[in-house]
Amino acid sequence: MTDRFSFDLHATDGAARTGVIHTPRGDIRTPAFMPVGTAATVKAMLPDSVAATGADVLLGNTYHLMLRPTAERIDRLGGLHGFMNWNKPILTDSGGFQVMSLAELRKLTEDGVTFRSHVDGSRHHLSPERSMEIQRLLGSDIVMAFDECPALPADRTRIEDSMRLSMRWAARSRAAFGDRPGYALFGIQQGGLERDLRAESAKALIDIGFEGYAVGGLAVGEGQEAMFGCLDYATDMLPVDKPRYLMGVGKPDDIVGAVKRGIDMMDCVLPSRSGRTGQAFTRHGVVNIKNARHQDDPRPLDEGCSCPACTGYSRAYLHHVFRAKEMISGMLLTWHNLHYFQVIMQEMRTAIAAGTFAEWEAGFHAGRAQGDIDPL
Repeated sequence: MTDRFSFDLHATDGAARTGVIHTPRGDIRTPAFMPVGTAATVKAMLPDSVAATGADVLLGNTYHLMLRPTAERIDRLGGLHGFMNWNKPILTDSGGFQVMSLAELRKLTEDGVTFRSHVDGSRHHLSPERSMEIQRLLGSDIVMAFDECPALPADRTRIEDSMRLSMRWAARSRAAFGDRPGYALFGIQQGGLERDLRAESAKALIDIGFEGYAVGGLAVGEGQEAMFGCLDYATDMLPVDKPRYLMGVGKPDDIVGAVKRGIDMMDCVLPSRSGRTGQAFTRHGVVNIKNARHQDDPRPLDEGCSCPACTGYSRAYLHHVFRAKEMISGMLLTWHNLHYFQVIMQEMRTAIAAGTFAEWEAGFHAGRAQGDIDPL
């Protein structure tokens, strides 16, 4: 264990990197996938079960937690780690993205954003300073700077104005974060799909100085090809010796493509949300367990998977409990999906260290291209 935050880069293969982020609450092996615990829980999972999938770090949502049960209440109860019974690192987002996508009647000014809660209509104000205060009350290990993220497509003027506002907010976030040994503040690069704006944003963040850097404003409707095109240059603009985090990504092939382009950390609700709606990610693509073809199938979801859903239950059972709306359906499929995502991360870490990432990637895509096993 360490009493400070640091990052060691262990190996590279092309642009892909593997290393370790050291925090006082434990190490995060990179590339890392962070399951999303929106409201202080990864839905349908116990914390020990999330850890058992191989997750080293969770993501919590500032916006949701500030509204319910409130950051002040969580602080009084000992902080987010104790509150949700998770003793490994936690990264919290700044709340900016959710304010833009979920809140009602929002008003954006230089100071911050005033909005009405989507939960009960109450009025709130989020600024860089308030976001830093909330994340300090939560006790998260990795704190995100407060930013504004316009949905794509958007015109260049809108993206430019938004990016520059976010950079001014990044400087205020850094000042408000203060000196907190053992904790980290990450800056967020913005600029849409405009290369020069991405470069301007990266320079502004590096001048301010952060413990890590995120690529923000992607996976917001631009499509995979455009996202990869942006990552081909945006990632290289960030410091080599600091962790690089791509926010809100994604599907398995998005994750692999991001790692190939130098990304160290990702998060997404997809594995847990898909699990609750009957979708399972496997080495051979996506399985929709709700389909009638599975109702008499005694085989597992994926014969090569060691998760509880695959080692203890048949497709027929998983189909039945999904159709019957039993809670165990979401529990088993979420566990399977989170397990599969962590298997991908571990295999990539191993391949990068061995210098065989290209071969691993080819095998990954070939397996998914095969499609699901034939029906009985």
